[in-house]
Amino acid sequence: MNFKRDVLPHAIAVLIFLVLTAAYFSPILFEGKAIAQHDIMMSKGGSKEIQDFRAATGEETLWTNSMFGGMPSYLINTHYTGDLSGYIHKVLTFDMPAMAANLFITLLCAYILMVMLGLNVWLSVVGAIAFAFTSYNLIILEAGHNTKSLTIAYIPLVLAGLLYALRRNLWIGAAIFALGLTLNLHFNHLQMTYYMLLMVLVFIVVEVIYAISNGTIADLIKRGLVLGVAAVLAVGVNFGRLYTTAEYSQHSIRGKSELSAPNSGEGTSSGLDREYAFNWSYGVSETMTLLIPDFYGGSSTASLDQDSDTYEAFIRMGVPPGQADQIVQQGLPMYWGAQPMTSGPVYVGAIVCFLFVLGLLIVNKRTRYWLLAATVLSIVLAWGKNFETFNYFMFDYFPAYNKFRAVSSALVIAQITIPLLGMLALYRLFRDKGVVKDLDKQLLYAAGITAGICALVWLLAGMAGFEGSADQQLIQAQFPIDAIRSDRESLMRSDAFRSLVFILLAAALLYFYLKNKLSATLAIAGVGVLILVDLWAVDKRYLNDDDFQRRAIENYFQPTQADQMILQDKDPHYRVLYLPNAFNDARTSYFHKSVGGYHGAKLRRYQDVIERHISQNNLEVLRMLNTRYVITGNEQQPVQRLPGALGNAWFVETIKTVNNPDEEIEALDGLDAATTAVVDVSKFDVPAKNFSSEGAAIKLTEYQPDYLKYEATTPQQAFAVFSEVYYADGWQAYIDGQAVDHIRANYILRALPVPAGKHTIEFRFAPQAYAIGNTVSLVSSVVLLLVLAGAIYYGVKKKPVEREVVA
Repeated sequence: MNFKRDVLPHAIAVLIFLVLTAAYFSPILFEGKAIAQHDIMMSKGGSKEIQDFRAATGEETLWTNSMFGGMPSYLINTHYTGDLSGYIHKVLTFDMPAMAANLFITLLCAYILMVMLGLNVWLSVVGAIAFAFTSYNLIILEAGHNTKSLTIAYIPLVLAGLLYALRRNLWIGAAIFALGLTLNLHFNHLQMTYYMLLMVLVFIVVEVIYAISNGTIADLIKRGLVLGVAAVLAVGVNFGRLYTTAEYSQHSIRGKSELSAPNSGEGTSSGLDREYAFNWSYGVSETMTLLIPDFYGGSSTASLDQDSDTYEAFIRMGVPPGQADQIVQQGLPMYWGAQPMTSGPVYVGAIVCFLFVLGLLIVNKRTRYWLLAATVLSIVLAWGKNFETFNYFMFDYFPAYNKFRAVSSALVIAQITIPLLGMLALYRLFRDKGVVKDLDKQLLYAAGITAGICALVWLLAGMAGFEGSADQQLIQAQFPIDAIRSDRESLMRSDAFRSLVFILLAAALLYFYLKNKLSATLAIAGVGVLILVDLWAVDKRYLNDDDFQRRAIENYFQPTQADQMILQDKDPHYRVLYLPNAFNDARTSYFHKSVGGYHGAKLRRYQDVIERHISQNNLEVLRMLNTRYVITGNEQQPVQRLPGALGNAWFVETIKTVNNPDEEIEALDGLDAATTAVVDVSKFDVPAKNFSSEGAAIKLTEYQPDYLKYEATTPQQAFAVFSEVYYADGWQAYIDGQAVDHIRANYILRALPVPAGKHTIEFRFAPQAYAIGNTVSLVSSVVLLLVLAGAIYYGVKKKPVEREVVA
C-alpha cells in the first residue's frame, strides 16, 4: 500500500468533512451552545427516571412510570448491552456531540458510497456534500429527530456494500453491507429503514430483469444469498432492539385495536388510522421544492424584513415601525402548501437536479432505470392522500406500511437517488470526454430542461394563488393578507431565479471543460463549491447560529412555580396532570410521574382511555390513576389538588364483569373506582364478584421503576386494584415470594386477588424479550467484528479489482 496514493487523499477528504462539520456546528463544538430541539427535550423529559435509575444503580430499567401512567422504556431510552455496534459509531464519528456527529457521518458514508462506486476522491467529496447538505437533513436536526437523521446517514453505506458485493468483490461488499445495515438498524427509526428497503426492492427488481436477460441469474442468486446472511447478521446485532420493539408494537397504537369501533385519531384495527397517517402529505406541485426551495413559501413561520410588502402594509395601516418590524421578524405563515405545517422544504439542490436530469441522458440504462424508478416511487409515496389511488392501496395491502405516519418523509429516497444519479452523471462526463459523442449536447439539454423550468416559474409566478390554510385566521386577526400573498410570490420568484443562476453557472463550468477551456480539477472544484454554496445557504435559513443558545437544555428544565409547589409533597408516589397540553408534553415527566407525556407509540389501551374518558373529564379515571395534582397553566392558581386520588393500591368490594373490551371501556362511565373494579371475563377469571374491604389495608413500601413492593393485610380474601398500567409481557406478580397470576381491571390497571392474612406483594418487570434479545445481540456483535476484521485484512492484502461498479 502506497501511503501517498492510497491513504493521504482519503485522509484529506475526511479532514474536509471535519472542517465543514466544525464550520456549520461551531456553536456546539467551540462555544458550548445547544439547540432547544423539541423532540430531544421531550426525550430528556420522558427518560429522566430511566437515566436517574441507571446512574444510581448501573442497571437498566425497562419500565418507566413517568409517562402515560407507565410504559416500557424500549422506545424511550434503553441500552442493549449485547449490541456493540454503538462503539463502532462512536469511532466513526470521533465521538463528536450529537448534530455535529450526524452531519459528519452522513458525509463520511456518502463518501464511502462514491468511492466504492469507482469515483475518484474529489468527485466523491462533491457527492458527499450533495448528499449531506440536502435541506431535510438539517431541518430534522433542528426539530430533534436525531435518530431519524442517523438512520438516513447510514443508508449510503448499505448501498455501498450492496453494489460492491453485486458488481465487484462479494466478500468485502457483504461485510460493508452488514456493517451499514447494522448501524442503520441501531438507531431504530424503522420508517427510514423501511424506505431504504423499498429503494433496495426496486434495485433488486431491475437487477433480476437484467440477470435473466444476460443469463447471470445463478451468480446473482449466489451473491444474494451471501448478502442475505449479512442481513441476518445485522438483524442479529440489533435483535434485542428489534425483538422488544416488535413485541411492544402489538400493544401500542401501531398494533391492532381490541375495540370494535375505535374512535381514535391514531388507530385502526391493524395499524394507524389512514387520516392520521396521511395528514402530512406532500402536495403534487410541492415536489417543485426539490428544485426551487421556497416554491411554496419555505417554512410555516418565516421571517421577513423591512423590504417586504407585509412590512410596508403594516406601516400603511398605522403600525409603528418598531412594532411592524417585530411582527415580520417573529415569523409569519409564509408556507401555503398542502401540509398542515412544515419546518421547511425538501431541497436537494438546483445543480443536483440538473445533474440528475443529465444522468437520465448519459448514465447506463441499468443504473438510471432503478434510480429513476426509486425516485418516482419516493415522490408518489410522499404525495400520500394527494394521490389516493396508489397510496391508499399501499396503506391497505403493503406489509407494515400502515405502521408509519407523515408520508412526506418518503422523499428521503429521492434525496438519496437524485444526488447519486447526479454524481454518476458527473463521473461519466469526466470519464468519457472525447470518447462519447454529443456529451456537450446532452449537457445543454439537461441544463435547458432544468433552467427552463426555473425561468418559467420566475416569469409566471404571479399566476399562482398563494392561498394558505392559515389565511382565514390571518384575515380575522386583521393581517394584511394581500401583502403576505405578495411576499409568498416574491419568495417563489426569487428562488426560481436563484436556482436558474446556479444551474447556468454549473453548466457553464462543465461546458467549458468539455470544450477544453477548463481543466478537470477546476471544473470539479467549481461545481463542488457551487453545490456547497447553494445547499449551505438554504440550510442556514432553517438551522443557523441564531438557533443555538447557552444552557438551552438546563433553562428548559428549570422547575416552575407549579413544579416547586408539587415537589413539596414528601410522598413522591402520585401522578400529575399537565392540563394545558397533557398528551404532547414530556417536560412534566422530568419532575413528576405524569398522566400524560409525549411519545409517538403510546400504549393502545391507554390511548383509548385518553380519548374516551380523560379528554372527556372523567375524574373517576384520574382518581384511579392516583392523580393528586393538576398543573393548570394559570399564574394565579398554578396548581390544584385533585380530591379523592385513590392511592397506589386499594381494595374494592365489587367486581363488575363485562364480556368484551367495548363493554369494559364503556363501564368506566359512572364507575365508582374506589369500590368497584371492571373485569373482562372473556379474558380473565375472577374468584368472586363481591368482597369485604372492612379491616383491609394495603400500602406501597418500596418503589423502583421496574419493581414495586406492597404490604397488605386483610381478614378475608380481598381483591386489590393497583394504580399501575397493566402490561402482560414482562410484569410478574408475587405474593410472599411465590409467583401468582394477576389480571387487568378498569381497562388499563393491574389487579390481584389477595388471600386472607398479612402478605408481601411484589411486581417485577423482567421481560424475556430483552434477555433473549441481548444474548443474540452479543453473539452477533462478536461475529460482526470478526467479519469486519477479516474484510479489512482481505481488502488490504488483495489487489483491488480496477473496474467500475456502475455508470
